[in-house]
Amino acid sequence: MAEIDQDRWKSAYLSEIRRYAAETPGRVLNTVYFGGGTPSLMQPDLVGAILDEVRKSWRLSNSLEITLEANPTSVEAGRLRGYRDAGVNRISMGLQALNDADLRALGRLHTVAEAKKALETAQSTFDRVSFDLIYARQGQTLADWRTELTEALTMAGDHLSLYQLTIEDGTAFGDRFARGLLRGLPDEDLAADMYDLTQEMCDNNGLAAYEVSNHALPGGESRHNLIYWQAGDYLGIGPGAHGRMTLNGLRHATDTPLAPTEWLQAVESKGNGELSRSPLSPSDQQGEYLMMGLRLKGGISRDRLFALQQNPDLLNRIKDMEDEGLLESSSQTIRATDRGRPVLNAVIRELLV
Repeated sequence: MAEIDQDRWKSAYLSEIRRYAAETPGRVLNTVYFGGGTPSLMQPDLVGAILDEVRKSWRLSNSLEITLEANPTSVEAGRLRGYRDAGVNRISMGLQALNDADLRALGRLHTVAEAKKALETAQSTFDRVSFDLIYARQGQTLADWRTELTEALTMAGDHLSLYQLTIEDGTAFGDRFARGLLRGLPDEDLAADMYDLTQEMCDNNGLAAYEVSNHALPGGESRHNLIYWQAGDYLGIGPGAHGRMTLNGLRHATDTPLAPTEWLQAVESKGNGELSRSPLSPSDQQGEYLMMGLRLKGGISRDRLFALQQNPDLLNRIKDMEDEGLLESSSQTIRATDRGRPVLNAVIRELLV
């Protein structure tokens, strides 16, 4: 990290925080999330300076959640204590697998031993620590996943993210699959069995799914991610960050350059790190609300969905999904059923035709 000018980055982050604060006066800030890439390589002093500026810029929720993503290869006790002293109160750690061969296949640089040590260090420093695993991996059997999840549940705190490995074009896994590097993936039936087993075991351990891939003790939900899923406002600051911001009654999507040096130079030269800011149409907002909100076990508000725009075709498609037993509705909510949740991506594709 010697080659990275932390003071230069600090100036850029503080400048962007001040710019956004001037646009959103009087707002209440509920969460801060240091994510994307390897934020645990940031110096604690830099994290502290960012949080000091955040505290000066907005009114803060009494239950402010400040999460930092930590890489198991860059977790040190002293550094974690520095983050805690700066104000971070939650850690999210990317373990991904409890099997060294699978970690290598996933392209991870840490070992299981390093991951466990890092997790123990984090849990001894913070009250709230989440970690994630990927299942339905190459060559993985149902018994393999049962054994791994059993171990994971003994290690878990108040939150656990369990993602089924999916192959999508344009993603790292999609690229590996296209190059023939992901042979031996479970078929759909086995992957479905793994999903069902995940729900059963987590429920039995008090970590119920509140979102398709996220499980928590009551009160342990990720408040930051809930903002995404409930279509709240969030500011995206830093390289590759996306945001959603409502100004004068109009909701906007923002994004920033993915390349770190490009973002840094934009802030320094123009005083603005945004790559674009686009108003979202009612149709765009309705689609986003459906796509994100149906991931939640509690589903979405029917009134909010159709207040964005009246859409008879969408209403008919929802009724079709209800007839197939994939969605269920009340006068207040629309949610995926237990049958619909494992195939939610397909359900959403049908709704957004």
